[in-house]
Amino acid sequence: MAHLVRSSVLPRHPRAAVAAAAALAAVLTGAAVAAAQGAPPAAPALGARVARILAETPLVDGHNDLAENYRERVSDHLDRIDLAGDTAALAEPLHTDIPRLRRGLVGGQFWSVYVPASLPGPEAAVATLEQIDLVHRMIARYPEAFAFAATAADVERIHRSGRIACLIGIEGGYSIADSLAVLRQAYALGARYMTLTHWKSIDWADAATDAPRHGGLTPFGREVVREMNRLGMLVDLSHVSDRTMLDALETSQAPVIFSHSSARALCAHPRNVPDEILRRVAANGGIVMVNFAPGFVSEATRVADAPVEAEWTRLGALYPNDPKRVAAEVHAFAAQHPVPDATLAQVADHIEHIRDVAGIDHVGIGSDFDGIGRAPVGLEDVSKYPALLEELLRRGWSDGDVKKVAGGNILRVMHAAEVVAARQQRERPPSDARIEELDARPVPDHGGPAGTTE
Repeated sequence: MAHLVRSSVLPRHPRAAVAAAAALAAVLTGAAVAAAQGAPPAAPALGARVARILAETPLVDGHNDLAENYRERVSDHLDRIDLAGDTAALAEPLHTDIPRLRRGLVGGQFWSVYVPASLPGPEAAVATLEQIDLVHRMIARYPEAFAFAATAADVERIHRSGRIACLIGIEGGYSIADSLAVLRQAYALGARYMTLTHWKSIDWADAATDAPRHGGLTPFGREVVREMNRLGMLVDLSHVSDRTMLDALETSQAPVIFSHSSARALCAHPRNVPDEILRRVAANGGIVMVNFAPGFVSEATRVADAPVEAEWTRLGALYPNDPKRVAAEVHAFAAQHPVPDATLAQVADHIEHIRDVAGIDHVGIGSDFDGIGRAPVGLEDVSKYPALLEELLRRGWSDGDVKKVAGGNILRVMHAAEVVAARQQRERPPSDARIEELDARPVPDHGGPAGTTE
């Protein structure tokens, strides 16, 4: 048992160290009692194993929509939602606050800066910059808990300090208003991934949940991917069509990510990743970060939830500039159309399936907390990540493999993208391409139908 008390397994931040030490002391005390009674020492408790794992490797979640809630609920006024308090007690509860992030042993978080796809390009770009600004202000408001991270090394350094590394991800390529200059400035302001589409197809890329417009990426869409590689911005393929996934994987020289998607073999939602793509992600060196949205996790939930999604789509088209009304009416509709819950065990099933198909180096966690109305039973909020990792350990996972899924894999991907960017920045200048120039060219014929959801 001596290896349990090595100083290297304890976090450097005093409060985190005290909590981890207490957990380990409980294990050691139990073992000492068992030894005194003549029984063999008990195996370390799963909770203590998870505490050690997350002291050594930061748990990094790929997608949290807290910033969107500030925008939609309180017009970006940080003083109206206090993350130092219990946001579960709000009239409209949130999944996220600092006390629960601490209980969840979170080491790093990609905060999504999402704005509605209904906004015209220039308005979307301004709104996205406002969301980026909100995240920076949020970090500054809670400096004891948060610190901004731009690189994999930043995440590791901040984790060692006992704070939570805050990263930024843009959700929806319409946010750059068809401008590579806006893309570059978003990167300069801290954005480290961009989801190429959201629910709707855009001027240069097809979405998974909309009719195809281009058969994948247009020539300008491929140029966006190349410029993201040059910058060091991760190409996020959550939300895009299968053909767009393939085009991006063909174009990107850096590993891609799916910041919040699950396995389509287990739940046939078009937002999930089919096995064919999982194998290509492995060849690319990328990662699929598993989403907790019940309709992406449980096939029974997805089927029962289909009428609710259809109503959401209908109301969104009917009231494109009134998201609060859409949300209220969808909530009322959903209350009359109950669906079964998803579970923590089913989320673990998705993690294991992706591991089995793509390999242990290509799976992570991308909860979508505060962007989903419900969460799986057992994964109700950001305090529950340790329970998911305990489930993996219960299934026989090694500590080393749990470290990879918790954060090791996304840190590897970030570092690889940084290496590609450093090389490309030596080799070529920023692109000055324009969408109207590139997309006047014929779209390549890939052969066969350009499906998005089947």
